[in-house]
Amino acid sequence: MEGRLESKVLIREFDEDKDFKIVEKLEKNCEIGTKKGVSIFTNMVGDPLSRIRFYPLHVTLVAEILETKELVGVVRGCIKSMGTPSESFFKMGCILGLRVSPSHRRKGVALKLVTSVEEWMLRNGAEYASLATEKNNDASINLFTIKCNYVNLSSLFIFVHPIPTSTPIVHISRDIKIEKVNIDQAISLYRRTLKSKELYLLDMDVILKEKLSLGTWVSYFKDEDKLNLMKMVDNENTIITNETSSSSWVMFSIWNTCEAYKLQLKKSQPLRFLHTTLNHAREKIFPCLRMSLSESLCNPFGFLFLYGLHGEGENLGELMESIWRFTSRLGESMKDCRVVITELGFGDPLTKYVPQTDSMSCMDDLWYSKKLSSQIGEKDEVLVKGQVGNVFVDPRDF
Repeated sequence: MEGRLESKVLIREFDEDKDFKIVEKLEKNCEIGTKKGVSIFTNMVGDPLSRIRFYPLHVTLVAEILETKELVGVVRGCIKSMGTPSESFFKMGCILGLRVSPSHRRKGVALKLVTSVEEWMLRNGAEYASLATEKNNDASINLFTIKCNYVNLSSLFIFVHPIPTSTPIVHISRDIKIEKVNIDQAISLYRRTLKSKELYLLDMDVILKEKLSLGTWVSYFKDEDKLNLMKMVDNENTIITNETSSSSWVMFSIWNTCEAYKLQLKKSQPLRFLHTTLNHAREKIFPCLRMSLSESLCNPFGFLFLYGLHGEGENLGELMESIWRFTSRLGESMKDCRVVITELGFGDPLTKYVPQTDSMSCMDDLWYSKKLSSQIGEKDEVLVKGQVGNVFVDPRDF
């Protein structure tokens, strides 16, 4: 292993005015191409903090060589409030966008960046740290599991569906109705349904009110005695449901990345990605896309992310198909939108109802976690007792 650099590196907060162009160049140097002579570029729309800016508590740290003042690494972190069905509540830190210059790898820089962002999380009240990585990213997995003592938290499935550009989208069955609910109704619905998740967010209202969230809808069969989700509302505007109803229904929300950043496929020499800040989205979308470069993906494009999926009843297959068709039609009407994506925990009952069409692709994702605080009691260690199967996926992380 090459010489260590920990004692010669300063970890400090990112200065947007001074560091933006340097970090941008650093991330370009960290980028890799693809074996097929194709790369995927990300346009950040002038906002280097676009992913973490959605969180009240967030930070970007850079690694700087003390003697030369050269920036050789960057990492981003945020903190979110989480809940479990047992009503355990805690703060979780999330590590995003860890990058080290190729010429300074295997020298301890990445480890020092991770340790520094963990210390920031702990100072700001986080009890756990977490991160997501691809199943085949051995370097990342070894860093976090062997050197940083993270454990596997959950396995997830990412479903990717390109929006057709040349053939018409199949219409939704006339037997199915998709109805939009207002934000207050959506918040009430999520307060009830999130309790079925083993791990979920406590700031759902913040996500739903963010401008990138296009809304929340409910899909149901017209001829069933449905839950009257929109009609049975009490004085506090809280949706009342009939728990004994045998009706089937699915709720979902849509996050619009088209307004935050764009992606683009290109043939390039040398093969490089323009930005790695959004590698979590980029590295998942690219392997799944079954579209050639001759299609519209050669132009900048965005995608719609389905989140907050929850279904009840026995006839969920057609309802899930209706959701994908509805979202595809919505994306078709939006400028530069070419893909629909969702991510579900391996234990989520809805995974088996995602439409298995020729254009639909699926790949695995892994979540890892680590206990930061020694003050956590044994009964509260919900993230270190084994894999969590049915989780809520935060659209802000993708």
